[in-house]
Amino acid sequence: MTTLLLARHGETDWNRARRWQGHADRPLTDRGRAQATALAKRLADIALDAVYSSDLRRARETAEAVAQAQGLDVVQLPELREVSVGSWEGLTRDQAEARFPDGFRRWLAGGTGWDDGETYPAMSARVLAAVHRIANDHEGDRILIVSHGGPIRAIHGAALGMDVEDYRRIRPVEPNARLSAVCIKDGRLTELCPAGEIDELLARDQEDRRKAVSSPPSPAG
Repeated sequence: MTTLLLARHGETDWNRARRWQGHADRPLTDRGRAQATALAKRLADIALDAVYSSDLRRARETAEAVAQAQGLDVVQLPELREVSVGSWEGLTRDQAEARFPDGFRRWLAGGTGWDDGETYPAMSARVLAAVHRIANDHEGDRILIVSHGGPIRAIHGAALGMDVEDYRRIRPVEPNARLSAVCIKDGRLTELCPAGEIDELLARDQEDRRKAVSSPPSPAG
């Protein structure tokens, strides 16, 4: 079983202003950098085998805080980017509602509001393909993936057997730098662990690893 720890990037100025970011490359605020540092401290005693992130600056900077503390490099993948919101990029909610009322209603209902950019199903497909590729490359490992609100919702939804639009209707976006986890076994997402259950998951994971190391090898037959 492969354990994938998921974290949304730390706060940016556009998060604070409640603007759609999409593929805009916004940096972390001071608060965002503090959130990244706190995430690194939370994971300080958890041995990671690799750290992956979106190639957008806000995710990369958050991932680097954790990776540097563990002596790892960050592997950047554009496939882990946020959904591209097209002409909504940089708009506040009030501005989007005023300019695109029909699209805004679609977005509130869980669908894709913008008529350009990228649909939520298309974003979900590219993100899940990347996640399964990471899991295949790190079978049995513990990996951190730092991404964005949309991709993390897509992963969570898939772990629950739901598509991203249905999941968006029932769950709000993950807070900045919040940690969650999924597991992949036999090529399938099998678990979704909210923040409060992660310590239990990791403790179980560490115990399984300890047993694997301490067990004598089986004789060749």
